[in-house]
Amino acid sequence: MYDSFTATLSSLSESLTTGSLLGDYGLLWLGAFAAATILPFYSELLLLKMLTAYPDHWLGLTLMATFGNTMGACVNWWLGKYMLHYQDRRWFPLKEKHLKPAQRWFEKYGKWTLLLSWSPLGGDAITLVAGIMKVKFWEFYCLTFAGKAVRYFAIALILPNP
Repeated sequence: MYDSFTATLSSLSESLTTGSLLGDYGLLWLGAFAAATILPFYSELLLLKMLTAYPDHWLGLTLMATFGNTMGACVNWWLGKYMLHYQDRRWFPLKEKHLKPAQRWFEKYGKWTLLLSWSPLGGDAITLVAGIMKVKFWEFYCLTFAGKAVRYFAIALILPNP
């Protein structure tokens, strides 16, 4: 399994160096999606690399990263919404001692905390807890998309214009 993962990363890296714009858009979406899940990945670095390679495509690249990262967060929401009945199992990622305070925190500050779902520290947990707390999907999606869009557009704006 490790070898296939390494081969996939190598292939993705090659896509960046060969300059296939369509392939790079797909790679960016996939990287942003993975970054929003429990997988250890930083889509900001990938976006910066793509923005440097294709400065004229800043809007499309930024939107692609936003959509991919938001869809990854949707996976977390789904897991929170439908997997809570497994919380007594050993493999469940959140133990009750962590889950209860997170739920209380979410109850206190509400769904607007989803605007912070872009944060590298706790952002994924916010989206998981939103599912647990049964936030309506479209509210979840819009707030999460808005928060993540601000982050990616801020990254795009820090690069000097070509």
